[in-house]
Amino acid sequence: MLMNDNKIVLAYSGGLDTSIILRWLIDCGNEVVAYVADVGQDDDFDEIATKAEACGASKVYVEDLKDEFVNNYVYKAIQANAIYEGQYLLGTAVARPIIALRHVEIAKREGAKILCHGATGKGNDQARFELAYMKLMPDATIYSPWKDPVFLSEFKGRTDMIDYADKHNIPIPVSLKKPFSIDENMLHTSYEAGVLEDPSKRYDISMFKKGTHPFNAPNTPEYIKITFENGKPSKVVNLDNGHAVKGPTDIFNYLCNLGLKHGIGIVDMVENRLMGMKSRGVYVTPGGTILYNAHRDLESITLDKEVQYYKKIMEVEIGKLIYNGLWFSPEFEFLMKAIDHSQKSVNGDVEMVLYKGNASAISRSSSSSLYDGAVASMDEEGGYDQTDAKGFIKIFGIRLKAGSKK
Repeated sequence: MLMNDNKIVLAYSGGLDTSIILRWLIDCGNEVVAYVADVGQDDDFDEIATKAEACGASKVYVEDLKDEFVNNYVYKAIQANAIYEGQYLLGTAVARPIIALRHVEIAKREGAKILCHGATGKGNDQARFELAYMKLMPDATIYSPWKDPVFLSEFKGRTDMIDYADKHNIPIPVSLKKPFSIDENMLHTSYEAGVLEDPSKRYDISMFKKGTHPFNAPNTPEYIKITFENGKPSKVVNLDNGHAVKGPTDIFNYLCNLGLKHGIGIVDMVENRLMGMKSRGVYVTPGGTILYNAHRDLESITLDKEVQYYKKIMEVEIGKLIYNGLWFSPEFEFLMKAIDHSQKSVNGDVEMVLYKGNASAISRSSSSSLYDGAVASMDEEGGYDQTDAKGFIKIFGIRLKAGSKK
């Protein structure tokens, strides 16, 4: 439990949990500065700021992080082809480092030594925030109400929180009948908890806040061309209508809208949380899925065979580090140096077809291409002496012959 007269910077969303936490901390005698991070969620930030002030916040920061989020976090994850457990493109996890970074910057600006977040003691976000705080502001006190026995004794569940909100006239956007929990940013929208906690139950497509399910997506495919420079998209052209888009954030928004239109990027999975339990989530990552597929395809012609092999191993490790909240760790920095080096040759164009939940590469070209058509051709030698393969295979198979004698 925190003592009175502290200055606390709270990561505030305007939702039930952080609204209650904000007012409760003030009722305990503390000054609270509310910090709201705009990473592309569909919220009314003026309304959220007004609510924070009404709850008693001494100051409210609303920080537009969208451009920085896309440029320095989303695209870095795309360059690494970062993925968790083979399916999850880390939409929530990638957003947490930039939110934590700005949280620390505001605390230092305000002269506050206490950082507070509303993540629960069961989820991954508590580790993602707190590990970042430890790296970026090691002298800070981290306060997590959901791990405070005093807070937990007063709020045993959602009913207690709603009753507290009613008592203090705190407007809240939820009720006891809320079917699931939603997290949203530019990269993705996630759906968890409630009706989704039974992994044997199908999700209802009516739960999606926006976009089209593949069942209802257009019957006509759409063709686009994505240009990459050093592994980052620099231009997108719609090959059906000639519309071209440049600029990192504009490109990403355009691809997200196309992905939503065609039902791309929906994943229903049971994952292993950092805390040890399994959790079911439904993730919608439209633009990220298009870019992930296109980027991996372009690497197939621009990366050396062995570099490509080791990078695929790194993709899994980097995905785990991001998922586990270790974006600011020395091992993440170390691995990303190698990723940066690998991306120097990832330049060129990938043509994609978008159709009913699928984003498939159908053409790729690059001035850095390692593909040699003459060598690969079945119709010409191309400087390749096929008789050389005889000795190579004999040597390659020595261990197999040895093993057959056992």
